[in-house]
Amino acid sequence: MEKMIHPVREAERYLANAMALLTEKAGKDGRYYSDSKYVRMAGNTAWNGVLIALDGALGVYAGLKRKQRPEFKDYQAAVAKRDKRMCRPLLNAYELLHKSLGYDGVTNYRVVQESMGLAREILDWAEGYCRSDSEQEQPK
Repeated sequence: MEKMIHPVREAERYLANAMALLTEKAGKDGRYYSDSKYVRMAGNTAWNGVLIALDGALGVYAGLKRKQRPEFKDYQAAVAKRDKRMCRPLLNAYELLHKSLGYDGVTNYRVVQESMGLAREILDWAEGYCRSDSEQEQPK
């Protein structure tokens, strides 16, 4: 029997892998990373970690049809139901991690670090909801 991994721990592993890509492969040269290929990989890895954490905290798949993939608007709606203050960080993480880093490979060091900070903020937020949901399920 396979042991279930806590979704936020798994997301943290993704974020650690993204940071490792940046430090070991992307090569920082002054205020910029040298290789946009690894910045793109790190951005996509970190974004996937955010999605894993949100899936665990919000149960986005529960409202979808079988084999249907959630869209970003599904994550936005689920976050808005729980905490409207997290809508802006989620949108910024989407724009920076997924689009700017993941697609465009923006190599600016400050942009990359801000993006990783947003991912960390969302993971910390999601952990509170994963913990509270699991505490409710345990019999007292």
